[in-house]
Amino acid sequence: MSHLWLEWTKRIQAIAQSGLAFSKDMYDIERYEELRDISVEIMAAYADLEIEKVRELFANDEGYQTPKSDVRGVVFKDGRILMVKENADDRWALPGGFCDIGLSPSENIVKEIKEESGYDVVPVRLLALFDKNKHPHPPEAYHYYKIFILCELIGGEACASGETSSIGFFGEDQLPRVSANRNTECQIKKMFEFLRDPLKGTILD
Repeated sequence: MSHLWLEWTKRIQAIAQSGLAFSKDMYDIERYEELRDISVEIMAAYADLEIEKVRELFANDEGYQTPKSDVRGVVFKDGRILMVKENADDRWALPGGFCDIGLSPSENIVKEIKEESGYDVVPVRLLALFDKNKHPHPPEAYHYYKIFILCELIGGEACASGETSSIGFFGEDQLPRVSANRNTECQIKKMFEFLRDPLKGTILD
């Protein structure tokens, strides 16, 4: 119950954004704009944020609203998985981030792994496509799909970036404190199932 207000607010925002994308009637547009303003006010009040900050981050998108995409790289070396320590929360995650416009998921993960860890990789296969709402991540204003891609390490060397402070490889039973906004410990452990069974099928929510 504690996060129902967030789910309702996101639904109101999505309805308003879709309405603004397709409506031609000026009165309908006014109603959808008011509906969007209400969603911003609710988010600001319950999340204790400034209205303009919420308007910029939460209600500044255009067009029909769809889930955003987050890509995560799965790189194994000697039975251990590559992780990076995030500056944002001082916790560890699989390298990755939001998908950039103009790049495919594979191109995105190659770029993200290089930027965050210093390593060069080649994408091998899609391991999992998760709906963030179906996993125990902290609540957020956006709806995400999380794409996990197995990659082969081909070169480079560990190098921190503006987003990361440390890089390391960890065994399944020695995982560090994870950044739950980015990936859960359960999700990372599921990736080790593919290491044990290379023929394991893709996981879909």
